[in-house]
Amino acid sequence: MIFLFTLILIIWQLRGLGIGLGALTGGIFTLVSDVSLMDELRVSATVGNTILTLIALLILCRILDEAGFWRGLALQLTVLGIGQGRLLFLLCGLLGALGTIVLTNVGMALIWISPVMEILCLLRLRAKTVFAVVFTVSFITEAASLLFPVSNPVNLLAVNYGDISGFRYSLVMTPVTFVAIATSLASLWFYFHRDIPVTYKLTHLPPPRQAIRDPLVCRWGMVILASLPLAYWIAQDHALPTWIVPAIAALILLGLAGRGFLPNTTPIISVGKVWQEIPWQLIGFSVLMYGVVLGLAQVGMSHVITHQLDALSSWGLTLTAIGTGFLATGLSNLFQNLPTVLLNAVAISDTTTEPAIREMMEYANVIGCTLGAKITPLGSLSTLIWFKVLARKGLRLHWFYYIRLSLILTLPILFLSLLSLALWFPWLIV
Repeated sequence: MIFLFTLILIIWQLRGLGIGLGALTGGIFTLVSDVSLMDELRVSATVGNTILTLIALLILCRILDEAGFWRGLALQLTVLGIGQGRLLFLLCGLLGALGTIVLTNVGMALIWISPVMEILCLLRLRAKTVFAVVFTVSFITEAASLLFPVSNPVNLLAVNYGDISGFRYSLVMTPVTFVAIATSLASLWFYFHRDIPVTYKLTHLPPPRQAIRDPLVCRWGMVILASLPLAYWIAQDHALPTWIVPAIAALILLGLAGRGFLPNTTPIISVGKVWQEIPWQLIGFSVLMYGVVLGLAQVGMSHVITHQLDALSSWGLTLTAIGTGFLATGLSNLFQNLPTVLLNAVAISDTTTEPAIREMMEYANVIGCTLGAKITPLGSLSTLIWFKVLARKGLRLHWFYYIRLSLILTLPILFLSLLSLALWFPWLIV
């Protein structure tokens, strides 16, 4: 009952109520029912590394956005596209994928969709073309977010809870990610290719350099972004929390943006504005939803899932991977993917199956909670942000149309990605 009431309030949020209110109300009700304060604090400790990492990366993204970095990149893509619409379609998706690998799918949803839409509108392309590109970017970023633990908060939660090394995770997920990206591009191109113009004209666009507001921050931003993967590896090798890496990077860019090393220089970027525009309500929503799902777990939800997973494990590796992924998909679209991946991780740890199958279930859980969560707007935070960005730009999308389109495109991508996991994973069993 608490969960259903929370879900209703969250849906109302999309009509202007505020996304944190539903989760806050559900979290409070959960606290005063059967879930102890200590359990709530334990959940906060479990997700603390993920939330701090997400905050630091969002600050990093916003600083670069204020510096004009992303708008300059979007303009540069139009030049690299040499007037070919199909090439521009591909470049927008691939750059979103590259950004996702180091800045998370949530960060790219916040800062990449807006400049892409702006540039496409400056090119005077049709509304159908604009929608085709931004929808493709949304799907490709989700597919690319499977690659590294830090590419998606879902991955980081699963890795932290399952005590999986970053190297082991990426070793398993690398071919799966390439399959997910390739099938996403193929499916989206098959569906949208009629809406992509053969050519476009660059006469209405300003030069890319004109979009850069703070060249110093942009130059150092490129160095920092290129260094993040190595920094993550070093942090893991020294058993440091993941959030330290993006936090240091964000502090460096904050210092550069605020010109703290040059007292007599007026900063170009307002550090206060960067701080204010971080979606704190969204972060609070994520934390509090864990409390609601924890309540469901304590009243037996995790035991039900464990029983289903134990039954799946007798079907063999392939069916176990596909079944676990589709189970995670259904729960993600009902409970939201961040709490779901943790709920399923608890259930997987309680299964009685052999360790190798249990480990594969953990990866299938991540795939289902990432790719499968795209089916409904409430399935993932990145999709909710994507909807808000579209609405801010004047492109309002009906839920029914989105769900129908997403369902058609998501299911084959999800199935092939899970199948690739089932085919690849047996080669890695020690």
